[in-house]
Amino acid sequence: MTEKTGRLRIGSGAGWWGDRIEPARWNAERGALDFLCFETMAEATVSAAQVRKRRDPGFPGYDTWLDDRMRAVLPHCKANGTRIVSNQGWINPLAAARRVSELCAEAGWKDARVAAIHATDLTADIAARGLAIMESGAPVSTLAASLISAEPYAGAEAIVQALDEGADIVITGRVADPSLFLAPMMHHYGWRADDWQRLGQGSGIGHLLECGAQVTGGYFGDPGYKDVPQPWNLAFPYADVESDGTAEIGKVAGTGGCIDPRTVKEQMFYEVHDPARYITPDVVVDFTTARLEQAGADRVRVAGMGGRPRTDTLKVSMGCTEGYIGEDMFFFAGPGCLEKARLAETILRQRLGDLQFEDLRIDFLGLNAVLGAASAAPAGPPAEIALRIAARCATRAQAERVGREVDGMAVCGLASTGKRVPHQDRVREVIGLWSTLVPRDSVRCTVQFV
Repeated sequence: MTEKTGRLRIGSGAGWWGDRIEPARWNAERGALDFLCFETMAEATVSAAQVRKRRDPGFPGYDTWLDDRMRAVLPHCKANGTRIVSNQGWINPLAAARRVSELCAEAGWKDARVAAIHATDLTADIAARGLAIMESGAPVSTLAASLISAEPYAGAEAIVQALDEGADIVITGRVADPSLFLAPMMHHYGWRADDWQRLGQGSGIGHLLECGAQVTGGYFGDPGYKDVPQPWNLAFPYADVESDGTAEIGKVAGTGGCIDPRTVKEQMFYEVHDPARYITPDVVVDFTTARLEQAGADRVRVAGMGGRPRTDTLKVSMGCTEGYIGEDMFFFAGPGCLEKARLAETILRQRLGDLQFEDLRIDFLGLNAVLGAASAAPAGPPAEIALRIAARCATRAQAERVGREVDGMAVCGLASTGKRVPHQDRVREVIGLWSTLVPRDSVRCTVQFV
């Protein structure tokens, strides 16, 4: 294990639900971390959790990789005195915290103190509050019939409370991504909740860490233009944070990837609409004053990010049922495959002509699936074509028609049709996500130790 430096070191354990687990273990084992933070909860993740809960009442509602992630890091965190902050609680943080407590006992960390953070559930009355949908301006009340969840984005304060009360591991639900990393800084250095400059800098550092390997060369490599060493061996980053929020971004020695001003800048502006006004529940961050300096091999010093007072409102993510998608795929190869795919498209459109759908797409993968009508004409005949069809329908029965008609192409179609074996996932429920703003004082977060 690397020796601790005396500065606060916070490491990333995940950048999304499906992220790799091995880099988290490297950080826990060799990173000399004070804190390891897992960010696994995106808007799409909430949607997937709500869909699964509706389909499977036995689904516990937390990160499906929780056991695997915790088993990979808990022995090392116990040995190295590393505390954990994680939003793997998804839609049921209490159940996740209880499971983590069981996993701690399994790992020999029987005295670990595990806390769950609960935020106010706004589902029951959000439609009656006279609010507007951010994306459309329409009243939230128009969603009442389809609304299944309304989850506010909480900030760092409840996590700080749990850490102040001695939690070794804090499990949250919907908490803003940078807040997971800001909370350990506030706890460790005693930053006030209205110290906007430090909170701005700290939240900016949290934003750099929240997406995991994206700041160490992941989602960055472009062969011959932006080359990344050993991209198969990417590490997750850590930050050595000073008392004023200035930090150096680094990674565990012996791992692949790279950290330089280019990787840091790309992550700094990732999913940021206004760099001068990046709104979080804790502070409004100003990235335009940031100063970056290469501080050594795979180390970048980040300073100067500003902060302004937090807003009086909090964002709420609302999930609504929006029908079903039926999807399937089949293939043609060899001479004439493009002509066959085009005729197959005509056949399917004719056969599905009576289907009531809200949207229908038929794409030729490798030819027009991404750019659509803007795709360039092929230089010559392609050697193979994969035809993908997807339709969004009001009911599951309608969506099932898509796969049934694709099955029919195997015999009631064209020569040389290649067909996948029918599978269970050809139909999926759609949970649409909408946003609104609620007064900050309408949301309360509580800490519960398990």
